[in-house]
Amino acid sequence: MKHYDIIAFGTGSSMNIVSSLLNSGKPYRVAVIENEAVGGICLTRGCIPSKMLLYPADLVRTIQEARKFGISVSYKGIDFKALMERVRHSIMHESKMIEESLRQHPLIDLYQTTGEFIDEYTVKVGNEVIKGDKILLCIGSRPLIPPIDGLEETGYLTSKTLLYVTDLPKSIVIVGGGYIAAEYGHFLSAMGSKVTIIGRNPQFVKSEEPEVSELLKRELSRYMTIYTGYEVVEAARRNGEKVVTAINKKTGDTITVSAEEILVAAGRRSNSDITKPEKTGVKTDKHGWIIVNEYLETTKPNIWACGDATGRHLFKHVANYESQIVYYNAFTDHKVKVDYHAVPHAMFTYPEVASVGMKEAEAAKEHDILVGYYKYENTAKGESMMVKDYFVKVIVERDTLRILGAHIIGPHASILIQEIINLMYTKDQSALPIFQGMHIHPALSEVVERAFFNLHEPGAHHEH
Repeated sequence: MKHYDIIAFGTGSSMNIVSSLLNSGKPYRVAVIENEAVGGICLTRGCIPSKMLLYPADLVRTIQEARKFGISVSYKGIDFKALMERVRHSIMHESKMIEESLRQHPLIDLYQTTGEFIDEYTVKVGNEVIKGDKILLCIGSRPLIPPIDGLEETGYLTSKTLLYVTDLPKSIVIVGGGYIAAEYGHFLSAMGSKVTIIGRNPQFVKSEEPEVSELLKRELSRYMTIYTGYEVVEAARRNGEKVVTAINKKTGDTITVSAEEILVAAGRRSNSDITKPEKTGVKTDKHGWIIVNEYLETTKPNIWACGDATGRHLFKHVANYESQIVYYNAFTDHKVKVDYHAVPHAMFTYPEVASVGMKEAEAAKEHDILVGYYKYENTAKGESMMVKDYFVKVIVERDTLRILGAHIIGPHASILIQEIINLMYTKDQSALPIFQGMHIHPALSEVVERAFFNLHEPGAHHEH
């Protein structure tokens, strides 16, 4: 049995930790376990390839909207095969580079197979058994497939398998109403597919502020059909097409949608059923997500978890942050508590959506708040872009002006929100630097500035 100083599950954010340790000059012996393409979810089947697909989709929509400026323009078509091949070639090239660097490192053994715990600190990898002093459980997640009658027999795509499609489906039903469904709905509809999204929650993309979700649904519905509050209960093949049946959870009404293909984008699930961490004494919750304390240590000493494995915030930037916390707590004398007070995220739809911190209802329960709201169109740059109804919403503590949350829907939302995120990581998290700092006129960043200059009582912006 081989013995290692460190066993690292996954080749995503766990590699931040491994790289830092090996660069320290200490001769750690490391086993790296990966049962997918090397590089982690983000690089090989998540945020990077999806954003490479979404940028061309944005270009299509920009071309289509040029006419409102008096610009007559069109495009001859889309080479879907070439577009998909470019993405696959790029991510596999990066993946192979990382794989080669791991293989060549004298202190690393790369096991490209599934790792499964069989005893305390003991893992079966293929036909071998290895043991580690410290273990990094950065095991990621995978698409959640709901128990829909006939789905397996009918066949479907996921966010992973969609990347290997070579021909654009003429029509597609997306099961799920979250950010993955929204982004791929944008991509596929822009490419020319007839898209229908069916979400089980009454609110489209329920993680967002209600008014953001409402506006996003309205805007995306210009290019696709979106049903909310419907549970998909059956899938079948009929007359050469795939047919999905869904029931309205409130009224009981039934809809049937036929399409060439089905994409399941109903969330993510844990990989603990594969790695079996319970066999080494690591506890999971009822959904299989690994339980950790505020230092990201599991219920078993010297075993740590970060990223999707914990089920908390399934974003690459969070996993990167958590890998720093694990590094300090597991391998240095520093003890650092994890801090999620300002976790940002963005949806790269058309329009973009970005959010950080608390939503208004949540903040109002815990704080005495003021809410700022400003529309893009009421700035010089917003008027020049001829955008309508997009907005910035900010939430602050009344007496201190401490920023509690922010929500943006509109062009460049993911960039505009960074000014706010950075302030939320200062000592007092105050909005004062936005009041005091000069904002370039007439730049789009003025919409953020003016949201803070228009603070009012909670709910008042709904009357505007």
